[in-house]
Amino acid sequence: MSDLLQQIQQLQFTNRSGAEALLLNFVREIYAPDVAAVELRPLAVSLNSFNGFMTLADGKRLFFKTHTEPDTVIHEYYNAAALAQAGYLVIRPIFSSTEAGKQFLVYDVIESPSVFDVAWAVETGQSDALPALTAAQNVADDHLLAIYRQTLEMQPGAQAAQAPIHQLFYHRLMGGRLARFYAPDVAITLPGTSCTMREVRQARWEINGQVYADTLDDIIERSIHRLNPAQSGPSVVGHGDAHNGNVFFRADGSLLYFDPAFAGRHHPLLDLTKPLFHNVFAMWLYFPLEKYRQTKIALSPDGDLWRIEYDYALPPVREMFLRSKIERVLIPTLQELKDRAWLRDDWRTYLKSALFCCPFLTMNLTDSQKFPPEISLLGLAMAVEMGAESQGKRSRIDAVLDEVERQI
Repeated sequence: MSDLLQQIQQLQFTNRSGAEALLLNFVREIYAPDVAAVELRPLAVSLNSFNGFMTLADGKRLFFKTHTEPDTVIHEYYNAAALAQAGYLVIRPIFSSTEAGKQFLVYDVIESPSVFDVAWAVETGQSDALPALTAAQNVADDHLLAIYRQTLEMQPGAQAAQAPIHQLFYHRLMGGRLARFYAPDVAITLPGTSCTMREVRQARWEINGQVYADTLDDIIERSIHRLNPAQSGPSVVGHGDAHNGNVFFRADGSLLYFDPAFAGRHHPLLDLTKPLFHNVFAMWLYFPLEKYRQTKIALSPDGDLWRIEYDYALPPVREMFLRSKIERVLIPTLQELKDRAWLRDDWRTYLKSALFCCPFLTMNLTDSQKFPPEISLLGLAMAVEMGAESQGKRSRIDAVLDEVERQI
């Protein structure tokens, strides 16, 4: 069944009517036989999901969403009740199918735009909502910190290992996704060259003057070790996948979470990873052609040393998301952990290992149908920056984390 959902997710962009025909049969089986029609909404934000509307025989209209995750090892998803009980503003589904391979949630129709859509409109000059969005984000992050503090407790390793959030990080590294995307003999087209992932994974990197001692293989090996799910440690109740596509911006100025596919009790640094990367650095993942036209990027190979220059600047709305999460949530959370003597010594490497998975494993960077060579290279460069420590000139993420360390 998971293969069917994955097929629908991919087909929605090339053959929407065909995808809707497959989905209608699925929905009638899993939800109700009186579903008259389904309408998919292929969106840039839907990298590993799909959503849309269904119409029942009596004319009632409902909203649906599902997350598709091949190679899943987690068997229970969508802990919306746990989020609500912890105090999150979260929309509750009217129907949930949480079985792996049949994940499907149905909601009353939601009229509010997603924060993803509002932020993209701001970034592209189609909206002047930045002040209102900033105020809403600040309030939401203050509320998030309060929930972290209220729900913070130690978690034994056996319980931690079952947290759905690990599907986004460790299980993508250890499951089929890493092998399918980046097996050594997989070919990739980059600016001015084609090579295998073996060459890419063994290359050394110099990015915008930043020097890295680690290869991608080094980062992968370290991330597998650091992100092992069966580690006891501090935990909070978190959404797990709170990128802007999973948050609505309501008319009253509040933010409303939905699609809690990976919600549960897990480490707060893992909970912050997806919003820290996807809301700030990742617009090339969602709009590769637009960012290709805006971004200058060049590759100068010198044996196994790859010198890369790029000019991917963060627009003000992305800077806002970064500062709000860092100042209002990350720094005080780390301080709270430190005060309780719960802060792991390798917290920075742990966070960077999770951040690395976002550009590297959310989508397949070798997919030339989706990514121009320059954007594939940008994704690889960001994966290195997120996962390894820059030497000499500091990467943006390292400069931010240096600032964090000085304040805790």
